[in-house]
Amino acid sequence: MLISIEIMLLAVTLLIILSSFSFDDILGQTYGIYIIAIAGAESAIGLGILVAYYRLRATVAGFLGRKIVTGDNYLVMFIGWEGVGISSYLLINFWFTRLQANKAAIKALVMNRVGDWGFSIGLWAIFWTFGNLDFTTVFSLAPFINEELITIISICLLVAAMGKSAQIGLHTWLPDAMEGPTPVSALIHAATMVTAGVYLLLRSSPILEFGSTALILITWVGALTAFFAATTGLLQNDLKRVIAYSTCSQLGLLFLVCGLSQYNVALFHLVNHAWFKALLFLSAGSVIHAMNDEQDLRKFGGLSRLLPFTYSMMI
Repeated sequence: MLISIEIMLLAVTLLIILSSFSFDDILGQTYGIYIIAIAGAESAIGLGILVAYYRLRATVAGFLGRKIVTGDNYLVMFIGWEGVGISSYLLINFWFTRLQANKAAIKALVMNRVGDWGFSIGLWAIFWTFGNLDFTTVFSLAPFINEELITIISICLLVAAMGKSAQIGLHTWLPDAMEGPTPVSALIHAATMVTAGVYLLLRSSPILEFGSTALILITWVGALTAFFAATTGLLQNDLKRVIAYSTCSQLGLLFLVCGLSQYNVALFHLVNHAWFKALLFLSAGSVIHAMNDEQDLRKFGGLSRLLPFTYSMMI
């Protein structure tokens, strides 16, 4: 029941956010307060779910010591999932007096709420199907569950991963998220938050392996995103947006590899991508700072002599 209320609150939040676009600043801020209040209610419900779920299994101290750190179930993953989402919203809107930063933060929030909606339904479906949210229990029972139920759960998890990892259809928030500070882009939008969707697929691989339809969908989503984002990035003039579309493309490749059941390869490139893409963003910040906050690539040239260290890091 609590998870059902959580899904209803997600829908209300989306409705409020979409409605606020048509109002002026004062009313828009009022709607923002309502959104924060609903987010607080969701957090309270989430804590209620946690307490109800673990009351019969361990003490609060044992839960804090073992469950949150190790994260051995989908509920703890969902808490972290929501946490990085709100962190992204706040950091994109770091320069809150800039209109474009406000719009980019709201777009990121809306897109991620779609993914949260998929994760919430998937969470409910997992609990309804398996009667448990622990990874060990769910994965051990997955071979004995009807393939149609496995496919439904897998598609819900795919929608969640698409929203968080900016896959085609839910990708537009990531290029606009470049309105935030460049270190934020390096940490949140290259190395941590956007890879959460891929991590969800990797962690759920024992479920996905029993849903061939979902694997085909993951493969196609990843392939289309990789091609679309790479070709779109070729036509961008903004330095950070080029790297953002490169991130979309790399995440699409990770989805493609997951769809082919090569999870060890996906995990290797996940770590590899976090390192080199964060370095690219930090190097881009160095270039932008040296060019007096100029991001238009058409105005750059001959920077290897002026910034030899940044040039070597980018290479």
